[in-house]
Amino acid sequence: MTQRAGRVLVALVLGGCALAAAARAQESAPPAEIADNSFLIEEAYNQERGVVQHISTFMWSRSTHSWLYTFTQEWPLFGQRSQLSFTVPLDGAGGKARIGDVALNYRYQLAGPASRVSASPRISVLAPTGSAAAGVGAGGVGLQANLPVSVEVAPSLVTHWNAGATLTPSASNGTGARATTTSYNLGASAIWRPLPTFHFMLEVVWSQVEAVVGSGVTTDERELLISPGVRWAHNLSSGLQIVPGIAFPIGVGPSRGDNAVFLYLSFEHAFMKTP
Repeated sequence: MTQRAGRVLVALVLGGCALAAAARAQESAPPAEIADNSFLIEEAYNQERGVVQHISTFMWSRSTHSWLYTFTQEWPLFGQRSQLSFTVPLDGAGGKARIGDVALNYRYQLAGPASRVSASPRISVLAPTGSAAAGVGAGGVGLQANLPVSVEVAPSLVTHWNAGATLTPSASNGTGARATTTSYNLGASAIWRPLPTFHFMLEVVWSQVEAVVGSGVTTDERELLISPGVRWAHNLSSGLQIVPGIAFPIGVGPSRGDNAVFLYLSFEHAFMKTP
């Protein structure tokens, strides 16, 4: 692990521990169920009216010693039916932190969340803010669609299912060569909820990502990860919910040997009074 990545990892761990300790000292509200994003999989639950969520993730690859940090902020648009969000990635490949392609997202609550089956299709615009030459950007504007579906199998067991695709009509490899790239992603997860504020997680994600290798020529790379993890919540009397989490993605098949450590930290709170 590079010194920069090490400092970021230590800061996140220490910060999470400090927040957990503070939360325990201030907790007085009744336990609230975690209705939160998974780590590598999208859950099909939009933000409630008047509630905003701030999400930080950090993943360090044990094989390449590279790291990726993302910050996501999710806002309801007039109510729970529509949601706007953005994601800013910070890539530490090569030992130097660079901003990747920023995602601007819209999600529509097509079904649920009051029913056992929820669905929230998402459409995203990927802005070419990253560096294609450094390998942290597509080099062109991209469009991404994803369909998350959540199914409550039992009161203590929920499954989540994802299928999506990303199209970049004019991607670049940083040398001037351009081509259209199409990438695909599939995923599923199971969340066991023994307590309202403590969940065990098992996620499986597969992706096929195209990259430009010449003018009009692309190649693709496949990735398959199995990720066991855990998340828990601290509910403060102010209404703030803090959700730390940790997972250990394990590469299998085409990703064999590509293991990682994944850290998660979410803050969710009201920003306006609701009736």
